Amino acid sequence: MNPNNTIKLTSLSSKGGCGCKIGPADLKQVIENLPFVERNPNLLVGFETSDDAGVFRISDDLALVQTVDFFTPIVDDPYSFGQIAAANALSDIYAMGGKPLTVLNIVAFPISTLDKSILTDILRGAADKVIEAGATLVGGHSIDDKEPKFGLAVTGLIHPDQIKTNAGARPGDKLILTKPIGVGIMTTSIKKEQLSVEEVTRLTHVMAALNKTSAEIMNKYDTHACTDVTGFGLIGHALEMAKGSEAGITIVNDAVLKLPRVRELAENGFVPGGTKNNYAHIENDVVFPDSMDQIDRWILCDAVTSGGLLIAVSAEQSEQMLNELKQAGVEASIIGEASADNPGQIVVL
Repeated sequence: MNPNNTIKLTSLSSKGGCGCKIGPADLKQVIENLPFVERNPNLLVGFETSDDAGVFRISDDLALVQTVDFFTPIVDDPYSFGQIAAANALSDIYAMGGKPLTVLNIVAFPISTLDKSILTDILRGAADKVIEAGATLVGGHSIDDKEPKFGLAVTGLIHPDQIKTNAGARPGDKLILTKPIGVGIMTTSIKKEQLSVEEVTRLTHVMAALNKTSAEIMNKYDTHACTDVTGFGLIGHALEMAKGSEAGITIVNDAVLKLPRVRELAENGFVPGGTKNNYAHIENDVVFPDSMDQIDRWILCDAVTSGGLLIAVSAEQSEQMLNELKQAGVEASIIGEASADNPGQIVVL
């Protein structure tokens, strides 16, 4: 990072905190009012199942995977912000089982009021992650805007027979999560200056980590469904998997890895609005234990930036996959399973 870049980037965001998505209920109302367009038969995955990316077939053995994602700063270090934004966008390709090929930068930046070196550092952080992913930067688009925003449009490749969607979970599958949750609460706490330097470093490492290794390992096993955990939180994305798969999902709260001090920070009021909105959206489709208080429910719904993969894998192969993920340095855990009971709903234990 440029030592002159001492400005708090998070203070420039009117949202501050989690880089939250527009809620699924609001998006549904918008999409329902769009005119009907006959589906192209080569569109293998569209927006119908709320998947992470679209997939378009270009031949019998090759398809394009496409996604776009951007948000306002959630950390103050420009280089780290660029890394996190890139890792977050690239994750959509990994969640589909694909390999990133090319990326385009998406930039909004107050070029006349902030030092240009800040933008340089953001782009440098992203470029390093793109290189780590084995992809190629081919260009981008920028606008002069009072609020900084950054992200990527990513194109990847996949064989049409190897696509992982969020709609394929089968009864008996075990669910593996590859990163700890609590990111939204922690990033909100950054803006309120509640985290130590060590805690910010730990949080940044989690968000900036590519899901590349997790995806490569996942693709070696009998994986039936996958999604990455981002703005709608663990429960929100698990619910999309349950509805898309027409299966029930059980999540064991104690098995879900959480970042240190998340509960303490949530108890002190640092729960982002996006997290509370997530809970309001899912509460009618989720059975929580009576003993679980509101704080723990919010944590499971916490709005994540650049979270891990949620993988539905055959029970017979789940322990082997988990062990391989851990040996590769992935913070993975088996957090639950899919079942034939209560299709389209979640039960938390």
